[in-house]
Amino acid sequence: MSHLFYEGTVYHKRFIPKKHDFTYPFFLLDINVEQLSSLKNRFFSFKTKDHFGSSKDFKENAKELIKKFDFPTPSSMRFLTLPRMFNYVFNPISILVLFNTNQKPTHMLVEVHNYNGGRIVYPVVLETRNGTQYKGSVEKDMYVSPFLKRDGRYDFVLDYTHEHLNISITLYEEEQKTLIASLQSKALAYTSKNSSALFFRHLFLTFRVVTRTLWQSLKLYAKGLKFNSVSAQDQIRRY
Repeated sequence: MSHLFYEGTVYHKRFIPKKHDFTYPFFLLDINVEQLSSLKNRFFSFKTKDHFGSSKDFKENAKELIKKFDFPTPSSMRFLTLPRMFNYVFNPISILVLFNTNQKPTHMLVEVHNYNGGRIVYPVVLETRNGTQYKGSVEKDMYVSPFLKRDGRYDFVLDYTHEHLNISITLYEEEQKTLIASLQSKALAYTSKNSSALFFRHLFLTFRVVTRTLWQSLKLYAKGLKFNSVSAQDQIRRY
């Protein structure tokens, strides 16, 4: 299967110490890693340097991480990410999904960027939850928000088919459910027509990812949430 788009809605909800929630439209590019050479698009672009690894070859970088985390060699890989628009992008999260010979997702490499120049890649082992749903957990090890603690646990639920992509991430701090972020989306074929439509529907989306986050942070500050400082190790690109 070639590349796809997934278009839908992102939902954020904070539970403690103050309740706060919001939604916004969003889309992701779903890249068939084996067909990177066919990714050319007049509206969007993808650059290896935006992501993990030091090589200019994205597949080589992925293979190095798979080896580093001692994951089995996958039958195929797909990369879920926000592409560049107007040659600019900020990706809070991108996910490399690894599939076995039965085309079932078995592992994820979850790349997280913060607004302080930091990046980390989390290795997540997936287990079947129910039907097309898969779940996995990983310990949090990077500052991402001044209103969240540096440490915690992420629980992932992935529901990934050719028709839809649903992802939920629940953050626990000291075993308390602190926040949930989710994407509910439907698949669109990777065509010039859909590329054009997505581009104009989500004009300036990559800029709005940053400005929207800052706006919601101001709202949380107004609610009196405690401000946490970033550490030196959370201002570098790890892995």
